[in-house]
This record gives sequence, C-alpha cells and structure tokens, in this order.
Amino acid sequence: MATVVSGAGLKAERLLGLYRQMQTIRRCEEHLARAHQRGLVHGACHTYVGEEAIAVGVCAHLRADDVVFSTHRGHGHALAKGVAPRALAAELLGRATGCSHGRGGSMHLFAPEVGLMGTSGIVGPCILQAAGAGYSFKLLESDRVAVAFFGDGAVNNGAFHEGLNMASIWKLPVLFVCENNEFATEVPFQYASGNPGVAGRAESYGLPGIEVDGNDVLAVSEAAQEAVTRARRGGGATLIECKTYRTRPHAEGMGDYTYRTREEVELWKTRCPIQRLRQLLVEESMAVEDELQAIDQEVESQIVEAIQFAESSAWPDPATAADHVYAQPAGEPRTVPIRNSPPQPGGRELTFMKATLEALSEEMARNPRIFVMGEGIGKRGGNFATTTGLFDRFGPVRLCDTPICERGFTGLAGGAAMTGTRPVVDFMFIDFALDAVGEILNQIAKVQYMSHGRIAMPVLLRGCVGIGHSAATHHSGNYYAMFAHFPGLRVVLPSTPYDAKGLLKRALNCRDPVLFIEHREVLSIKGPVPEDEYEIEFGRAAVVREGTDVTVVALARMVHEALKAREVLEREGISLELVDPRTIAPLDFETIHESVRKTGRLLVVDEDFAPLGVGAEIAARMADLGFDDLDAPIRRLNGVHTPTPYSPPLEAAVVPNADAIARAVRDLIRE
Repeated sequence: MATVVSGAGLKAERLLGLYRQMQTIRRCEEHLARAHQRGLVHGACHTYVGEEAIAVGVCAHLRADDVVFSTHRGHGHALAKGVAPRALAAELLGRATGCSHGRGGSMHLFAPEVGLMGTSGIVGPCILQAAGAGYSFKLLESDRVAVAFFGDGAVNNGAFHEGLNMASIWKLPVLFVCENNEFATEVPFQYASGNPGVAGRAESYGLPGIEVDGNDVLAVSEAAQEAVTRARRGGGATLIECKTYRTRPHAEGMGDYTYRTREEVELWKTRCPIQRLRQLLVEESMAVEDELQAIDQEVESQIVEAIQFAESSAWPDPATAADHVYAQPAGEPRTVPIRNSPPQPGGRELTFMKATLEALSEEMARNPRIFVMGEGIGKRGGNFATTTGLFDRFGPVRLCDTPICERGFTGLAGGAAMTGTRPVVDFMFIDFALDAVGEILNQIAKVQYMSHGRIAMPVLLRGCVGIGHSAATHHSGNYYAMFAHFPGLRVVLPSTPYDAKGLLKRALNCRDPVLFIEHREVLSIKGPVPEDEYEIEFGRAAVVREGTDVTVVALARMVHEALKAREVLEREGISLELVDPRTIAPLDFETIHESVRKTGRLLVVDEDFAPLGVGAEIAARMADLGFDDLDAPIRRLNGVHTPTPYSPPLEAAVVPNADAIARAVRDLIRE
C-alpha cells in the first residue's frame, strides 16, 4: 500500500532540502576560508557566507537543463546548481579534479554538465550571457530558462542596461537576480547609485521588478517560482532584487572594517538566513533539533571529506597548460571539399560582397541554429548588403535588428554560442567592435579554454575595415593585429571573392570564435567563385602570383595594389612572387618561408600601422626561419602611424599604394 504524504509533509521535506543546501554552502565556504588561511587556495577566495538563501531559493525551481551564469562570488550558485563540493574545493586548490580542471579558481567556475555555464571575475558579462542563452532558447523554441546572478556593483555597469533592454524587447526567458549586499567591493551602494532602488529600475525597461528579503529563502523561492513560470510560458524576463549582506570580507584576507563597522556586520549575522529557516522549521513543528543537528553533522562530514579529496588530488599536468585554447577538432564533421588553391579564371564571377552573402545564405538554410545580429541587418539588409534578402527568407528571430549596443549584443552572442546556437555578429565597421572588446577578449576568446574544452564558442564576428572613402577615423580602422594578439580567436582577412566565400563557410562551421574582416575597398571587386560547395582552411596562405626575385606578402586591399605594382615591375624585368596570408590568426609561416627560400628577399605590405603589427611578426619569424635564405634585409611597408584623416589628399597620404610598393621592391632589389 502506497504511503500518502500530506501537504504539510511535502512542505517540511522541501524546507529541509533547502536547509540542507544552505548549510552545505555555508560549511563549504567556511572550510574554504580556512583552506585559504592555510595557503591552500592560491588566489582570491570570494565566499558567499550570508547570502545562501538566494542561490538556493532560485535554483530550487530550475531544471537540470536550465542554465546559470554568475559572477566572482559564485561558489553558492555552483553548489546550488549541482556542482559537487569535491569539485568546487578541488578547483580552488588548483587541482586537476576541480570543476574547471584547475584553470579557474574561485572566480571562474564551469560545470556545463549541470548547467553552470561559468562565473566571471568581471561584473556584468553574466547578464549579457544569460540574455544570450535566453535568445538561444527562443530560437530553438525551448521552454528552458537562463539565470544571471550578479551583485549590486553590476547594476551600475552598462551591461545591466543593455542586457535588460534586450531581454525586454525580445521577451527572453531570463531571471536577472541582483544580490544587493550593499557594497561593490568596498564602495557602498548608496554612494555609487543615483537611484539606489534596483528592482524599481525594471520599470524603465518594461520588465517586472521584485524586491525581496534576500535572507528569507521562502520569499526568494516564491519570487523565483513566479518568474520561472512566467519565463517558461513566454512572458519574458524578470528582475529580482534580493536585499542581503555578506558577513565575511569581499575576499578572504582583505581588511574589512575600513569601510563598514564591526557592529554592522554583527547585526547582519543575527539575520542569518540559515538560522531563520531553522527557527521556522522548529516553531512550525516540521523538524526537531536532533533532526537538524543530524543534517548539520552529515553536511560537515561531506565537506571535510571534500577538502581532503581536494588536498589529495593531483595537480594538472603542466603539459596541458595550452590545451583547449582552440577547439579540437577545428570544425564540425562535414564532407565539404577543402580547396585552398584559387580557381582557374573563366568560370562564374561574383563580387566579394555577393560571395559572402551566398555563403551566409547557404549555411543559414543548412543550419537552423545560425542567426545574425546587428544594426540594420534585418529588412534593410545591412549597411554593406551583407544580409540582403535574408530577412524575408528566414524571419526576424534569425535576422535580428539590434539596438546600438555593441557590448550588449556581442556579450549576448557569447551566451547564445555557449548554449547551442551559432550567432553571427555584424558590426558594420570593426571600429564599433572596440565598444565590445571586453566581451570579445575576456569572455568569448577565453570560455573554451576556461571550461577545459567543454563549452564551444562558435561566434562569427564580422565587419569592415580600411581606408579609402573619406570615412575619417571612426569608420576606417583596421585593428586586426590587436585581435590576432589574443589566444582563442581566429582572425580572417580575405582579399578575393573566392577566398571570402570559402573562408566564411569555414567560419560558419568552426567551433572557435572567428573575427571575419572585410576591407571596404574590395567589396565590389569581382572574381571567380565556383557554384559547387567548398571551404578554405584557416592558416593556409595563397600564392597569388609566382615569381623569382622578391616575395611580397600583402594583406587585404594591399594584395590588389601589389598586383598593380607587379605589372609595372614585370616590364622592368623584376619577377615578384605575391603571397596573401588570408588569415592572420593563424598565420601560415611555412608558405611564406617557402617563397623566401626561392626569392631571397621579402617585403611585407600592410595598410595597418607598422609598430607591433602583423608585418613585424612575419619579419621576426622569417628572420628566424629564413636567416640563411635571405639575400637582403626584410623590409616593411605600412600605413602612416596616425588616426585616419578625412580630406582625400590627406587620406591618400597615409596608406600605401601600387607606386609605393613598386618603389619599395626596387629598393629591395638593389640591396
């Protein structure tokens, strides 16, 4: 005969479960603080003591397939979402058995297996990433929910405004949970905010905002249940402000009483969320002290064992320190031909712009998880016709016009990629990507590495570069050398329609984030593009023209200027071999070296600035690899080291042209 459990019994069981979870977080944090004092935690240790009711109250209503994004104070969120204390402790001790395999420590916790998509040492990105997960779920027509946990310091960050605004206009299934513990590091929230009411800010974005006592797990749970139900039913996002307090320092080992008083901390300790629930359980006769003490002892034993496990775990193998910077394998399984050599002339010809549009259109038809975000890329079709006709074909969810908030929609794209979709971010001009550089370099480029390869980041970031339209200094920048400097990014710089299509196809099937850069001055150039399917590998340079006297390595528009110079030089009896790297991260040094072995001379031509640029890297490598092959010093020809001017004569004076290339080659031949 089945046992019938009364409503009161179910409530008691649920509350005891909440109590156990909160106690698990508290005991784990206290032991980790002691481990920090013993020198076992090698970096920062930001504990969650005093705030346990929030993580537990919210996560109680999440399914295993729902996802959480968090900030530097994320231990509680990790445990509440299902990370084992063993894995958390081992991570803080830097061991191979940690949830991030020793790559993250206190502030960078990853466990996608249980829906913990990452915690960040930078406030704000989690808000955008959760919005991105919400966008994935909308695109996939799923009823999953994303949660962003963040402190009061994040609500004065631009990511808060941009994230809530996007969640509102697209009705994304997201919970924005602000843990207002009254201090951002050591700066009082009352001082840092012109409007100290966080929940009230939701109204400005057309969202419901709820303020709750963050030390009351039942109040948090009730608010979270309502918000989760609303999100699953398509009602959109909710902002929940949980008023709470951390009773330990901002980070272990930091001074605590220069910005707040001991008396204030002691007062808040009397409002302990665990003690409040314990008292309720006893007063409502749902548990007795012996039962609660037994839970306490079980939890204590579990945490002691977790710390012992962490201490006895092996260190990560130093040989793996650079693993997972890039995805392995590099692409998804496909049977598409790889064609690295340019086609023979005489076939179908397309402009550069049409070639990329064809590639994007074909891949969007093949893969329903691809979507495009950017300003004016919907009905308008993009500032450079990058998405012409796609809105009518694929609709507004997959061709999503955005507000002017580059950081916001780039961070959102990162969260979307982490949760199973493939975003394409169209910046229009790469200059605008500088507003999103933190999201690109600190989040998108690093997540695959920090998650130990468990989270792919298939984000395609595209936009125009280049001087030539009197666009002046905010619409002419190049910047590719800067992005290529950072591990985790693929940086692609095609110069022909054929290369543009093949490389864009590769980017749309790659598991790494790709910065796809299109020089504005080559968009209308025509060239042969086969109708059949093909891809071009990253890191495979093209020998555009063969020669014997000098190697010219040229990038983007400079390839076409070098071709003009080559025609002039041929009439003078000088044979120029032209190499186009096509991608600069990775750079194909082998092909360049093979050419230098043949010619004995090298000129690198790049519109971008010379200092610390791509040409400098090529020159350094060739000086090393080709020292015995060189018959003359390596030379570089670059744009002038200045912001781009507006007036046509000034603009022409700062960028190399065919005449300058020809002169540089002649000088090199004479050496």
